[in-house]
Amino acid sequence: MSIITLTTDYGLKDHFVGALKGKLLTEFSDAKIIDISHQIDPFNTAEASYIIGASYANFPKGTVHIIGVDAEKNKENQHLAMQWNDHFFVCADNGILSMLSQKIVPQKIVAINIHDRLPVDATDLDVFVTVACHLAKGGLLNVIGKEIQSIKQITELQAVVASDGNSIKGSVIYIDHFGNVVTNISKKKFIAAAKGRPYEIILNEKRRQQDRNNIKNIWPKYSDIAISEKYPIKNYEGDKLAIFNEAGFLEIAIFRSNPNNVGSASSLLGIGYRDVISIVFF
Repeated sequence: MSIITLTTDYGLKDHFVGALKGKLLTEFSDAKIIDISHQIDPFNTAEASYIIGASYANFPKGTVHIIGVDAEKNKENQHLAMQWNDHFFVCADNGILSMLSQKIVPQKIVAINIHDRLPVDATDLDVFVTVACHLAKGGLLNVIGKEIQSIKQITELQAVVASDGNSIKGSVIYIDHFGNVVTNISKKKFIAAAKGRPYEIILNEKRRQQDRNNIKNIWPKYSDIAISEKYPIKNYEGDKLAIFNEAGFLEIAIFRSNPNNVGSASSLLGIGYRDVISIVFF
């Protein structure tokens, strides 16, 4: 089975997603096309990087992932195809793949060079479609590009441990459908820095000394916040909490809060994209 996934900032109002699927099926009628997300904020490469990093591992080895976010080829961004952890990723060299390459060294990266083999009116997505279908059919990377050794990095995706090792400074990289706030602080980095010490998660540096604004525990899962046997889980609804989500990143949430009629971690705690979140160790 040849699987091609789609992650874009196209939304669902316009024709772009349908047209992209039509191009893929025209090129490779046996392909199985799976939507990951088409609701990435326009040109938000950090968000796209998080989404693809959180989702790719659920697909079989050999899956081809098209990432149509900030996809235009220009003087700063070439087109890439990367083999990584036995998956293939096709996108622009705009930093989207940097979250993956921080974890595992890519098996091979090529700068796509087939543009002059396509019709003069071919779009950037036409290039991605051609490359993705070639790879999905078992084609080699060297046929569609020249091997390169490095790609652009998104620095905002990297949390930083202080020189004294007593804190981690991160930032918000994604806010999900529930209004939960995802940071770039990974569980791996947290464990390495914590060394078993107690800690506080600082949600707002300006109000750092106000204990009610800090979180002092990271739970294994959301419902673990209901620690008392005396009270039902419902009593904990609306409390703020922190977990490491399935993608392995620190997430701030409001327990069982509906963002449509009550509020969410983002709205109730006043936390937005790129806001600083810190963990201080004692």
